[in-house]
Amino acid sequence: MNDRAAIRFELNGREVTAQPGESLLDVADRSGVAIARLCALPGLQAVGNCRACMVEVDGERVLAAACCRAPQAGMKVRSDTARAVKSQQLVLELLQSDLPETAYTRHNEVDDWADQLGVGLPRFAPAAQQVADLSHAGIAVNMAACIQCTRCLRACRDSQGNGVIGLAYSAGRAKIVFDMDDALGGSSCVGCGECVQACPTGALAPMSLVGALAPAANAQMQEPDRSVDSLCPYCGVGCQLTYHVKDEKILYVEGRNGPANQGRLCVKGRYGFDYVRHPQRLTKPLIRIPGAPKNPDMAPGDVLSVFREASWDEALALAGSSLRHIRDQHGAKALAGFGSAKGSNEEAYLFQKLVRLGFGSNNVDHCTRLCHASSVAALLEGIGSGAVSNPVMDVLKAEVVVVIGANPTVNHPVAASWIKNAVDRGTKLIVIDPRRSELARIATHYLPFKPDTDVALLNAIMHVIVDENLVNAPFIAARTEGYQALADNVKGYSPEAMAPICGITADTIRDVARLYAQSRASMILWGMGISQHVHGTDNARCLIALALMTGQIGRPGTGLHPLRGQNNVQGASDAGLIPMMYPDYQRVDNPQAQARFAKAWGVPEAQLDTQPGLTVVEVMRAIDAGQIKGMLIMGENPAMSDPDAHHARHALAQLDMLVVQDLFLTETAALADVILPATAFAEKTGSFTNTDRLVQLGRPALAPPGEARADLWILIQLAQQLGMDCTAYGDTLDHWPAWGSGEAVVAKVFDEMRRAMPSIAGISWQRLTQDGAVTYPCEAEGDPGQPVVFVDRFPTASGKARFVPADIIPADERPDAAYPLVLITGRQLEHWHTGSMTRRSEVLNAIEPDPVALMHPQDLAALGVAAGETVTLETRRGQVSLHARADTSSPPGTVFVAFCWYEAAVNKLTNAALDPVAKIPEFKYCAVRAVAGGVVAPAGY
Repeated sequence: MNDRAAIRFELNGREVTAQPGESLLDVADRSGVAIARLCALPGLQAVGNCRACMVEVDGERVLAAACCRAPQAGMKVRSDTARAVKSQQLVLELLQSDLPETAYTRHNEVDDWADQLGVGLPRFAPAAQQVADLSHAGIAVNMAACIQCTRCLRACRDSQGNGVIGLAYSAGRAKIVFDMDDALGGSSCVGCGECVQACPTGALAPMSLVGALAPAANAQMQEPDRSVDSLCPYCGVGCQLTYHVKDEKILYVEGRNGPANQGRLCVKGRYGFDYVRHPQRLTKPLIRIPGAPKNPDMAPGDVLSVFREASWDEALALAGSSLRHIRDQHGAKALAGFGSAKGSNEEAYLFQKLVRLGFGSNNVDHCTRLCHASSVAALLEGIGSGAVSNPVMDVLKAEVVVVIGANPTVNHPVAASWIKNAVDRGTKLIVIDPRRSELARIATHYLPFKPDTDVALLNAIMHVIVDENLVNAPFIAARTEGYQALADNVKGYSPEAMAPICGITADTIRDVARLYAQSRASMILWGMGISQHVHGTDNARCLIALALMTGQIGRPGTGLHPLRGQNNVQGASDAGLIPMMYPDYQRVDNPQAQARFAKAWGVPEAQLDTQPGLTVVEVMRAIDAGQIKGMLIMGENPAMSDPDAHHARHALAQLDMLVVQDLFLTETAALADVILPATAFAEKTGSFTNTDRLVQLGRPALAPPGEARADLWILIQLAQQLGMDCTAYGDTLDHWPAWGSGEAVVAKVFDEMRRAMPSIAGISWQRLTQDGAVTYPCEAEGDPGQPVVFVDRFPTASGKARFVPADIIPADERPDAAYPLVLITGRQLEHWHTGSMTRRSEVLNAIEPDPVALMHPQDLAALGVAAGETVTLETRRGQVSLHARADTSSPPGTVFVAFCWYEAAVNKLTNAALDPVAKIPEFKYCAVRAVAGGVVAPAGY
């Protein structure tokens, strides 16, 4: 506490101190003085409208609301006088009189405070009761219990920045409304549940998904058997949450005050949890029946007919002996493994170790190849590190924030809420994207450039900065190299020359360049709209150059942040789940790195493969060529996620042995020879690294169902089958402990991992279990971690960053007369990647149940298709049929489809052309045609 700034005053007869910005209520809480409150909630703006926290200030005629009143030196305040207490009691009694007899939460704050203050039965006539609104799949609206404290309104408007909830009408007719007094289910509500978490009376409550409860029952009325602090299993933001468990099912979820979310969640984190107990969970090992065909087009309902149940001993023996036979007969490079960005750091580390030692090659990859491989390649090349420079929340310290090629309100909703908060505080937002996201509504500048013209636009922005001498010359001289080549290159990219190419006026380009370069602190966040192109590495090179030439890096509120897609894609990459890098991005063809890991793993250097392995798409091509004959896939679904999915499925079907460990019979598992039932996120212990480089601890809330086993246990069993020595991890032959998920073994793997990775060497398992979250780099025990990096130098050999010029490279496949539209793929808010988890979530699937193609109304009119009717999309690789949705965020001439729909798998259409540097496919651009009609296949789940 800052004693100089402290304000001394008297509260209930004793001297207390306040800091500037604190209210009387803040000081009372800190001092152990209980004062009733209903509208006040930490993190929300104080409004003082409930009047439950009234206190008496010496010398003043009227009572004061403690939540809104700032202390003054020498003030004498009492909350316990007869006058103050009578006022507090009267407010609570009036509110109690209007509450229904039916309880909607176990902890109604009106009743709790009334009990503390000795308020008896209310003497006043009740208000007319309102009818419940049960139109939303996840949120029950019981406005009879509403006290109009406006906590829900402020949570929606001020925290999440959505503005769906308002207070409408006046006097006795005043009430909380959604949009224009719509039913919640028909409003623009995004289902984040922030209002539910803020509501003090249960007027807004989570619907119950547990047991045979009445539809109106809400989960908060059920007493949990236990509550477990853990993490969200979805995007890279890394929100901390608490699972509330009853009858071995997750009852409901609440946000926790974690470093990345501060209590906030999105619709997936709040309601996407019940997939864990879906009846389609795999609970026993499965083996393909001898002679049963691998049909890539088999109907989902028929897939189980080609498998039989097996014991773990039989399944592991078959998987291990088959992979070992392929290795011994055809060589180490005849095997490959795909790990998972949804698994823990320990699982990723052990998986890549299994492939490198057990298989004997570097043919290991995971979904980063399909999302941010080009970003990582450009970052490693330019600044020596593949991770972000600043945390997302640094947008609150920035004067200018650039969001390019990303839609955070859909893909990273909690991160988007911090951006909205920053704009509310005065930050200028620049949104650059062909598709108009929700953030464009609040942007200072929105640049809807033509798809595939990223480099043209970014080079034009840099041209202005160089031409108008807006560069940070001292920074360039002291901390970079190669600037002159970059400056010479952008001379040919004037805004006037690039405007017709990218579709943005020269004046706008100049305004944006000046705004970014001249601000005190500018920050760039980007997504897969930048990375998923054949020129994805060039796109990222331009963003890096933009930050370097202006010195907008190495300080709070500045820097480069590629928003990570999955919950542990950062950690999986750090742990070496990529074909050209050992853990901590140490090149596999570097002799020093080879020596380091041979020593760490206790093997001769000659045992390590010295050449980079094959990437995801390259593996599929190698199967076609007869080079890859066996695979192990953990928690990935390339049959849905790979480009040209027809080709990927047919390739997987050709393998002599495909072993899949997963939760469900996914499209990839349907082509397997052996299927091993694994554990869900909520059933395992492990560390996970979010997009901010924050290593956090996930805890198990449930025991795995049936004979499902922890992924780490499965990996150790397979490693032993392949001849690896796993004695360092302890005895793993017995049944994995149901509770703790073998924490002792997880801790041993983490300890081995951190000793091989200097970036996390200072994070002990004990510290992680104690603190729950530590930011890396953390190189020595006791270090606090570094949220902002590159402050003094870059982690390159010279300590300097490197400019890499880029020129225009067109997309591999351009629209033409036969295929006149551009297909863009991505995600939708309610569903996640290939949909294997979210489409098995009752609430999420109820909100968004059917496959949709988002098209501009003009394009639909030209086709003669009305919204909701069927449209068939066709490329040179295949066709799918979906329901058409009119969507003005998609510019004319483009179609947007999420890749979560099994019955309309859009990756059957996408182009497998690769970025030459990062080997990432071009998901964001290919030529497509649309025709009216078609038949949407039945859902696969």
